[in-house]
This record gives sequence, structure tokens and C-alpha cells, in this order.
Amino acid sequence: MTARVSHEFSSPPERVFDAWLDPESVRAWMGHALRAMGLPGEVRTIAIDPRAGGAFEFSDLRAEGEARHWGTYLALDRPRSLSFTWITDASEEDDPSVVRVAIRPAGAGCVVVVEHEFSDRWKEYIDRAESGWRRMLAGIAAGLGERPSP
Repeated sequence: MTARVSHEFSSPPERVFDAWLDPESVRAWMGHALRAMGLPGEVRTIAIDPRAGGAFEFSDLRAEGEARHWGTYLALDRPRSLSFTWITDASEEDDPSVVRVAIRPAGAGCVVVVEHEFSDRWKEYIDRAESGWRRMLAGIAAGLGERPSP
């Protein structure tokens, strides 16, 4: 099962790629996305080791406690693509989902396509994942100073 979303950016591919790996950029766009979902948007933890095999962890505070997201970078090809595992619960560590981000030049900007592959046991979360990735891409755009898409 695959969730798939795309977003057009007016920023060049290098700036968009770097926004995925810079801790302060991630803090800004993740906070924006969380607030867009009606959550407080208080990002507590950002740890990024931006290399193939490197790990990352993000966490935010919610009413039910701290929500963690973590994984391992599988590949980074600046400014074209990155892929990583995506885990939100320890029960997923043996069968993590995989996120692939493709960044293609388009005029002075770029188009980003996010594909999030899940095992069949998570198929009921595809729409929710697409909504979340749309908000995260909009958060990246906002962090880059771009206007919201119509």
C-alpha cells in the first residue's frame, strides 16, 4: 500500500532538499504541520544524522503525551531524492514503512513527490498519511517563505 502526494515549490531543489535535513528547518515545518492538524505544534526533539545509515528522531507534545517519529536514512542524493524508514511505534521496528522523496526541477522551482509505502496491515491509514504529508510539504513551503498553494 502506498500513500502518494506531491507539491510544487517555487524554491530550487537544493533548498527544498536541505529543509528535510536541517534541524531548525524540520522544527519549523513540523510545527507548522502539527498546528495545521489542530495540535499544539510543540516540537520537543530533533535529532538528525543526515547520511545513509544515519538515524533521525522527532517528537512533539500532545494531550496524550509525547509522540515520537524515528527511522533510518536509506539513501540521500542531494538535491534529487532521499528515502528513509518511518516508525511511530516500537511494534513497527521489525516491519517499518518506507518513505521516498523525489525532487524534480520545474522552472526556477521544483516538484516534490512523497511516496510512503506501508504493509497491508496499515492500509486504513493511507488517507491519514497523505493528509499528514500534504501538511508537512505545506510546512516546508511556509518555512521557505513561499505563499500557500491556492
